Amino acid sequence: MAAGEAQGTVTWEQKMERLRRRSLPERVLQICDDAALRAEYDEARRAADRARILAESDADSRVFAERAAEASRRYDAAGEALRAASIYLTFRALPRPVLEELLHEHPPTDEQAADGAAFNPDTFPAALISASSTDGMTEAEARELLDAWSAPDANALWEAAWEVQQEARTDRAYLGKG
Repeated sequence: MAAGEAQGTVTWEQKMERLRRRSLPERVLQICDDAALRAEYDEARRAADRARILAESDADSRVFAERAAEASRRYDAAGEALRAASIYLTFRALPRPVLEELLHEHPPTDEQAADGAAFNPDTFPAALISASSTDGMTEAEARELLDAWSAPDANALWEAAWEVQQEARTDRAYLGKG
């Protein structure tokens, strides 16, 4: 039975109700300033992957299985320590009209527009970060972080808020036979 036929028993009203109940996408930015914990986590992940591959290569080896189990425990513990030391910021996609209004409120200057900018890069990022933050971050706080953090960290903050606005959860692929 084709995908369209399977949904044939669902009425339009039922589909529309389900579409109305969809939640907006969210993105979480994890921040951990403890370089040693991040390094331990990365090393534990690599070690667990290596140990798992070895154990899978020789399923009869008790030694490889025990090493894989120990590496997995170390990885889990490192992950828990990293999570406990981290701060999480959550961003939610804005409804399209809200995003468009926010863009309208932060137009590019003539010079920025001449360079192809769709918004003012000096004012829009902090406004979007604030508007999409589920944690209650104000625009002033967003500006403070963007100005005080290193370029990679500030970019990660901006990207978390911007990329969730671009997240599509629809499938444009044709599912039937051609």
